[in-house]
Amino acid sequence: MNTGSDEAGEVAVAADKTRSDRPEAGQDAEHGLGSRAPEFVKARRLLHLSWQVGVFVVGLAVVAAGIVMLPLPGPGWVVIFGGMAIWATEFVWAQLALRWTKRKVTEAAQRALDPRVRRRNITLTAIGLVIIGVLVGIYLWKFGLVMPWKIKDQ
Repeated sequence: MNTGSDEAGEVAVAADKTRSDRPEAGQDAEHGLGSRAPEFVKARRLLHLSWQVGVFVVGLAVVAAGIVMLPLPGPGWVVIFGGMAIWATEFVWAQLALRWTKRKVTEAAQRALDPRVRRRNITLTAIGLVIIGVLVGIYLWKFGLVMPWKIKDQ
C-alpha cells in the first residue's frame, strides 16, 4: 500500500531526473561548463594538468597570432576567437567569455538589420564619401596631381 509520502517522493525523483536531463539556461545542449578532456585524461591529475597546460599554450599561440594579424594582413579577430574557442574546450572563464561575445555579436547583428539603423548608416557613409571627395577635389585643384616619383628637387 502506497502512502502519500511515497508518491510525493517518487514525483520528486522524477522531477529531479527531468531537470537533470534538460540543460540549464545559457548552457549548450551538448556540453555544460567545464573541461571537455577525455575521461581517461580527467581521471589522472597529472595528465589532466598537463592537458590543461597544453591547451593553454596552443590557445595562447593562436591568440598571439591573431593579435599580430590585427595590424598586418590577415583575419586577426577570427583567429583570436579561434584561440578563445581552443581555451573554451578546457577553461570555464573562456567558455563564459565566448558566450558573452556570441550574445553581443548576435545583438549587434540584429541591430544592424534594423531598417532605421541601416538607413542611418548608409546616409552617414554617403555623407562621409562626399566630404572625402570634396577634400580630395580641393587638394587636386590647389596642388594638382603630382606622383611621388616625379617630384623635382629644388
